[in-house]
Amino acid sequence: MPVVHDEAWGEWLRQSPPGGELLAWWQQARDGMRQVGREAYGERLAALLSAASPRDCAAAGFGCTRRMDRACREPLVCRLDPVAPSAAGEVSRGEREGPVQGACGGFHGFWGDFEVHVRFGGDGDRHRAVFWRDTAGAEVRLWVDGAPVGSGAVLDSYGRWLDGRFLVVQAEGPDYHPRQSYGPGTLVTRIVSVLIHDAAHGSTRMLIPEPHERWADPQVVLAGETLRVYATREAVAADAPDRILPVQPAPE
Repeated sequence: MPVVHDEAWGEWLRQSPPGGELLAWWQQARDGMRQVGREAYGERLAALLSAASPRDCAAAGFGCTRRMDRACREPLVCRLDPVAPSAAGEVSRGEREGPVQGACGGFHGFWGDFEVHVRFGGDGDRHRAVFWRDTAGAEVRLWVDGAPVGSGAVLDSYGRWLDGRFLVVQAEGPDYHPRQSYGPGTLVTRIVSVLIHDAAHGSTRMLIPEPHERWADPQVVLAGETLRVYATREAVAADAPDRILPVQPAPE
């Protein structure tokens, strides 16, 4: 068993093999990359995060939604079992921010020349998105529920869940767009595309803006049985979507 720096998480790690393995692999990042190579290390870390619970991530020392640059400071609360659904069967689908029972809904880790982000979604945290960004090469890789998503696309290093089912991530837009311009950042294009991954079906759509669609800060809203794509936050306020996409019913 790896050394536990914060004994407040020791009890949890002793009953969670995935958490203990994640802690060991994360602590050994430098040695691990030297031994197996950068790409293999990242793939193994993504696999461990894809099997981990929010409490495993907190116990391993990742930063959380409350403070991304340091480990959990409220283990006495966050290591407790998550709050049970209400009598009406309602479960909060928004991102949890600590200190909360069961830990936060998002975590961050940094090792100088790479960073990793994980976002949990769905009732019972059954879905998770893992982003790996190589800050030296600016490459971003994404796994959802352990499977690679968006291969070949230039993705942002963050995303958000809609209703715990749809992961929305911005991606670089087309060079040929008449309004296209460029600048610094993870995404260099000012007009961007949108990746939407449906975790219920394991399917992915890449939406590329048409010449008349000025997606400077596209927002996706789940409305009933549709996904509505807006060019900006102002367009959301005006309820002026560029596209309305049908939603396939979730499997029983």
